[in-house]
Amino acid sequence: MARGGRKLTSIGVQKATSPNKSPKLHPDGDGLYLKVAIGTDGLPNKSWIVRIYLPGGKVRDMGLGQADRVSLAEARDAAEAARKAARAGTDPVEIRKEERGRLVATLDNARTFKDCSERFLEMHERRWSNPKHKQQWRNTLSTYAYPKLGDLRVEAIDTNLVLRVLEPIWLEKPETASRLRARIERILYWAQARGYRSGDNPARWRGHLDHALPVGARHAARHHPAMPYAEVPAFFRELKQRRGIAPRALEFTILTAARTGEVIGATWSEIDLEKHMWRVPAARMKAKREHRVPLSPQAVNLLRSVQLDRKPADFVFRGWKQGAALTNGALLMTLEKMERSDVTTLGFRSSFRDWVSDETDFPKELAEAALAHVIGDKTEAAYRRGDAYSKRTHMMIAWANHCYSADAQDSADENANDNVLAASESKEAN
Repeated sequence: MARGGRKLTSIGVQKATSPNKSPKLHPDGDGLYLKVAIGTDGLPNKSWIVRIYLPGGKVRDMGLGQADRVSLAEARDAAEAARKAARAGTDPVEIRKEERGRLVATLDNARTFKDCSERFLEMHERRWSNPKHKQQWRNTLSTYAYPKLGDLRVEAIDTNLVLRVLEPIWLEKPETASRLRARIERILYWAQARGYRSGDNPARWRGHLDHALPVGARHAARHHPAMPYAEVPAFFRELKQRRGIAPRALEFTILTAARTGEVIGATWSEIDLEKHMWRVPAARMKAKREHRVPLSPQAVNLLRSVQLDRKPADFVFRGWKQGAALTNGALLMTLEKMERSDVTTLGFRSSFRDWVSDETDFPKELAEAALAHVIGDKTEAAYRRGDAYSKRTHMMIAWANHCYSADAQDSADENANDNVLAASESKEAN
């Protein structure tokens, strides 16, 4: 793009030097300069600079690269582009900074599935005391997941890719396939929490892969690892010391014997703190029937501690993104941090059910009603027809007292229990 008034030539650029150690600017015209500085080795270091004038009289010097990499013609083209941007009212220096920032962020987040898996294992293996458990994780990932997913960027993994891993072994090795799916799910949740991917988890089971993969007898027979109910009080004492919204959500999940999805999807419009009641709408229940959950005084106090100034439509347990709820992975991560990867959040429903059977006189049908299980026989159906809310209130208060039994219970809690029971019995009578 040579034109009149240009002072530099390609040969002149090669011969340009500086008479002393101070940098010398060789003008080419229209604000383009060849900057020559003598390095510590005595050789000239040459680079391109364009001086641009922004609206308001502001002057910026913008580097265009080293002269041994950027030719004179390329420097003139880049200088013209910078001047054009300045005339349009933008600052090309700031634009380039933003572009570089986005590039760095993209490269930093460009993690492969194998990279994320290895980092996940590095962080969690030290908490797993069972060597066999550690080896099983690595073996299943290396044998089945890495050949198809290992070198792919983690943000690019979708449902079809997950199915390519699972389908070949789903019926042949159902137990291995089920565990592998759960492990891929956890790794993807970890990657999402670290900002390496976004969106739904393509390895999640309920409401997703359960529609794509057949559920055989061996798949359906899997049980969620549960904590023995005798260990729950000590676990609760530690859980209460954990800060953050995820530990509170886990605490509430256990107190109410609810499913994780019901808890993380709860909004304040479903909660009545005065009546100590949580109404889960039918649309969010597995049985598609509204479920009333009696809230113990401990559960109510927990809710008050996270209520702040929230609106009825807000999620009770908010995620880190504005307007979003927590993810299942947040509760699992809490268990991981507490070194309890041997249990699951859903397993606490079994802990509650075992406690009712072994330690109380509450009938099993009442426990099944509290768990909102699908009606199995006429006796259980009778409990469901009447809701048995008042009886369930007694049971859930007893369960909360058991959960917190590692702490000294003061008389205020006992008085609160009496008030809740009185209100519940009065409402049931009406």
